[in-house]
Amino acid sequence: MALSRFQNRLTMNDGNTIPVLGLGTYAPKDVAQRESEMAIKVAIEVGFRHIDGAFLYENEKEVGRGIRAKIADGTVTREDIFYTGKLWSTHHRPELVRTSLEETLKSLQLDYLDLYIIHWPVSLKPSKDKLPMDENHKILFESVDLRSTWEAMEKCKDAGLVKSIGVSNFNRKQLEMILNKPGLKYKPVCNQVECHPYLTQKKLLEFCKSNDIILVAYSALGSHREPMWLDEKSPVLLDDPILGDIAKKHNRTPAQVALRYQIQRGVVVLAKSFNEKRIKENFQVFDFQLTPEDMKAIDGLNKNFRYLTLSQFKDCASYPFNDEY
Repeated sequence: MALSRFQNRLTMNDGNTIPVLGLGTYAPKDVAQRESEMAIKVAIEVGFRHIDGAFLYENEKEVGRGIRAKIADGTVTREDIFYTGKLWSTHHRPELVRTSLEETLKSLQLDYLDLYIIHWPVSLKPSKDKLPMDENHKILFESVDLRSTWEAMEKCKDAGLVKSIGVSNFNRKQLEMILNKPGLKYKPVCNQVECHPYLTQKKLLEFCKSNDIILVAYSALGSHREPMWLDEKSPVLLDDPILGDIAKKHNRTPAQVALRYQIQRGVVVLAKSFNEKRIKENFQVFDFQLTPEDMKAIDGLNKNFRYLTLSQFKDCASYPFNDEY
């Protein structure tokens, strides 16, 4: 495998670099946790160097074992791996931020993270449960000034626990709240959001680029139909005939076309799979180029359609999807 495949990285606004293609590690309930470890090992062997995880996913221990196994057998060094972790919404209080990060490091058995991001702008009551609820099964939100959360994130960077810090699922106003914070020490390096041909995020992408913030795309291939989060009637992105036609023209899969589309837009893209064949296929996106006509055709698929609305959060004042972008 050509060395150049490992050099496809973008420079973030803090000077650190991020691989443009990453492996997502969210595992639906029907995927055994041990498969997470297997997927990590396969992905690293194939060439993935960017691993995207989260406390919410409940598989950090297995993901960490997979990473450490490939370090132990000499496939990679720790410095080769770019690992992203996420601060869950029950830990937004400033005094809980470092504790949460240290818990993630302990689960992974790593000394530092490459990137730590605020998972959602919605704040929940501190709880051992991922979604704290009252006796009537209503989610318990609380008001936390995310600027104070961000200051705690900055302190984690200064302490050397993480190299870069960013956000996820923030809209433009929420990004501006951080960017305009008095005494801002570090800008967010990224905003990780749902982004795919049915939700191209054109305006948000332009805003992020104008502020030297990298957009990271999750659900780039559509999304798994897990009843807790998604409408099972959602359209299947990879069945789209236009994607299929472009894939045939290049002798590629629709998934490879969807991933390549994001890379050519200057977006860092995440591909999630627990299937060895598809993990290998998803990495094969660096040796072909979509034409301007291909890019325009894929742009035209935009429906502003979200797979992940997290409607459970709609009653919260900081729910991010009420604004246009």
